[in-house]
Amino acid sequence: MKTLTATQKELSVYRYGDKRADGTREMKNLLGGKGANLAEMSRIGIPVPPGFTITTEVCTLYSQKGKGAVLKKIETEVKEAISAIEQTMGTTFGDPQNPLLLSVRSGARVSMPGMMDTVLNLGLNEHSLEGIISKTGNERFAWDSYRRFIQMYSGVVMGLKPETKQDLDPFEEIIDHLKDKRNIRHDTEFTVQDLKDLVYDFKDIVRKRTGKEFPADPWAQLWGAVFAVFNSWNGDRAVYYRKMNGYPEHWGTAVNVQAMVYGNMGTDSGTGVCFTRDAGTGQNKFNGEYLINAQGEDVVAGVRTPQQITRHGSEQWAALAQITEAERRENFPSLEELMPDIYKELFEYQQKLEAHYLDMQDMEFTIQQGKLWILQTRNGKRTGSAMVKIAMDMLREGSIDRETALLRIDPAKLEELLHPVFDPAAIKEAHIIAQGLPASPGAATGQIVFFADEAGKFKNSILVRVETSPEDLEGMHQARGFVTARGGMTSHAAVVARGMGKCCVSGAGALKIDYNNRILRVGDHEYHEGDWISINGTTGNILEGKVATREPELSGEFAELMELADGFARMKVRANADNPADARVARNFGARGIGLARTEHMFFEVDRIKAMREMILADTVKGRRQALKELLPMQQKDFEGIFRAMEGLPVTIRLLDPPLHEFVPHQLATQKELAEDLHISLDAVKSKVAELEEFNPMLGHRGCRLGNTYPEITEMQTRAILEAALTLKNEGITTRPEIMVPLVGTVEEFVQQKAIIDRTAAEVFRQRENSVEYSVGTMVEVPRAALLADKIAEHADFFSFGTNDLTQMTFGYSRDDSGKFLPIYLEKGILPADPFEKLDQEGVGQLVRLGTELGRRGRPGIKTGICGEHGGEPTSVEFCHRTGLDYVSCSPFRVPIARVAAAQAVLRD
Repeated sequence: MKTLTATQKELSVYRYGDKRADGTREMKNLLGGKGANLAEMSRIGIPVPPGFTITTEVCTLYSQKGKGAVLKKIETEVKEAISAIEQTMGTTFGDPQNPLLLSVRSGARVSMPGMMDTVLNLGLNEHSLEGIISKTGNERFAWDSYRRFIQMYSGVVMGLKPETKQDLDPFEEIIDHLKDKRNIRHDTEFTVQDLKDLVYDFKDIVRKRTGKEFPADPWAQLWGAVFAVFNSWNGDRAVYYRKMNGYPEHWGTAVNVQAMVYGNMGTDSGTGVCFTRDAGTGQNKFNGEYLINAQGEDVVAGVRTPQQITRHGSEQWAALAQITEAERRENFPSLEELMPDIYKELFEYQQKLEAHYLDMQDMEFTIQQGKLWILQTRNGKRTGSAMVKIAMDMLREGSIDRETALLRIDPAKLEELLHPVFDPAAIKEAHIIAQGLPASPGAATGQIVFFADEAGKFKNSILVRVETSPEDLEGMHQARGFVTARGGMTSHAAVVARGMGKCCVSGAGALKIDYNNRILRVGDHEYHEGDWISINGTTGNILEGKVATREPELSGEFAELMELADGFARMKVRANADNPADARVARNFGARGIGLARTEHMFFEVDRIKAMREMILADTVKGRRQALKELLPMQQKDFEGIFRAMEGLPVTIRLLDPPLHEFVPHQLATQKELAEDLHISLDAVKSKVAELEEFNPMLGHRGCRLGNTYPEITEMQTRAILEAALTLKNEGITTRPEIMVPLVGTVEEFVQQKAIIDRTAAEVFRQRENSVEYSVGTMVEVPRAALLADKIAEHADFFSFGTNDLTQMTFGYSRDDSGKFLPIYLEKGILPADPFEKLDQEGVGQLVRLGTELGRRGRPGIKTGICGEHGGEPTSVEFCHRTGLDYVSCSPFRVPIARVAAAQAVLRD
């Protein structure tokens, strides 16, 4: 029988254990990922300690109505569930002779490593402690469990944390003091009397810091822990993690209560974390870490540096740590060597779980006196490169189909693969400071910071810590990479780094970190805050100074993934590129054309800005034409380079858009220099600069308004575009120029600009006695243009929605000034997301939809796309697919992201 209770709809508490469960893996929204997977493992025969899950709906009830409402709803169910655990384990909660001890963990619907709080050994007090000693005959284990419980519970539930960032955890400080006094290095060296002293000191500091006694009643402990988990859902680090990943507040977290199993009962016990594949590289090799005579938090917290599970992994670790094979076998054996039967059982379970979930699994386990228990499995967090390799490998292995492989990809994580890597030549010359574990691959160079809340002190920072904790999350997000002196491949730093796509080196034991003086010591060398270091997360090397990087090579599985995506996608992906170099990068990333080439960027170069300013300062058409004549060959050369890079593909070139005041000098010294160069008075320059100033430049004299006011600008740019296309035609290179008129708000604005373009084109073709095909369209970025799209489409060959300006004008927000209030709006929930990062589908999106529908009514088959930054944001790309756009255009380095998002949109449609 797999179902424990009758009517699941009525449940707020779901039980599991003894190969039965109320829930299933499909119930992640209700039970959280951890609770759903515990239920599923129990169903398929994996040895899971019995327990129960309090649903995410109860968390929501707690947020809305408080403790009283929660207790009224679930108290009876919780007591019944505790009774079920008691029956399975043959123990009784709160009984002094034969006590049931519990763990309390959080579990949101998505994995949030280290973001939520955990309490182990719950139910211990002075009375039950004696029962544990009597039952196990292991006094040291009992006292060790009790001191751990006091430390965890006091921090999680009672809020006993370091008072300042320079301070250590108050309990760790007591532990370190006792170690110094006893001249020992490891927790495992404490005697029973040492542990009794720690318990006494721990309770004393709780009393002094909180003014309360440490709770002895097991039921008070349980409810305190449950409500602490609910509170942690809205703790600072959980809120920051949700914002960072776009997870909504209303999801809530479940609470998982389980019978305790112990890895700290002696040398036949232990705990560990393992992965069915390498979370850093994606290689299909079982790997992980374990500790003998320890509890699970010791592994992930990084307090002790663990040992490798597999013999191969252990040998690799020893080579990196420069440890001899004899020393490794003696002092750091793998689980495979130390406990071969347990290893074999664990290996079989990892195979079974990956085959069941059809994805790489991240598992936690405990060995209690020779018996293996699996505490958790989840789809493992992985780096971008591992994500791609695992998906493509499992596709080749036949485990998953093409659609599943493609949907396994998080498009945003592909950006990690596009970051620079260290230049091999520079690496050979670099000085290695120290060697750690390659916890998360990549290359990072930055200035040393020692405190997470100071990671933003430098533009590029490397966070250097003894170990990281969940409180460091925001700083870890800001830093380029992180280094820890302690911890292994499954420590908090390592797991968070892989989730964020950051570079990380962990367990670099040679590092001695002095927080008070902000000094990193390695042997005789000292490095201070602000000093530059580089870290190689692929090799574990920590390098002195800045190390040169180069662009990554995209091939292998990545290229296969792109080919797979293109086979499903309907929309094309173009790139925004203003010069030949960017165009070449875009094409190498698979762009199917240029969706936006901004001509104004070409005018700011030193050899051109003078001619541009001369044109602006001219008082007559003749004077402007003369200056534009100087700019013509420069513009033509730019267009030739872009056309050559995009041979055979469409290139959309936007005519001049910004207001002219952006091109004139505003500093007195530069104004004087310009006056001398043009042989005019300084007053004349000042007068023109003042004349061009606008109260609201975004809505001022720009875009097509410039072209209609000064048609000679449109003429010059059209001539440069078409002359470039004809030059390349003579070289045998096919071009597809698309001329885009910006900021159209009326039909006549576009009609008049198109007339100038067509007239100039006819003149160029007559003079060159040759022609090329070209098209003329508009950038829909004024709301009125979207409303009149059917009428504009009668004259236009294509529409490109400029969603950056369309967002500004629809919301009435200035993007340059919105930083003053947008963060507050997001914090207060006034806006669900930054509309300049994610397309506002309800408002701006409806204008895009309406403009597309009206445009095709006015001209059936008109080509439509978007060219704002939203073109590389996955949810916006999906919206564009649903709206029926023909293409999206984004920055070159986001092209692969958009290609995958476009394919996934088809699969989700």
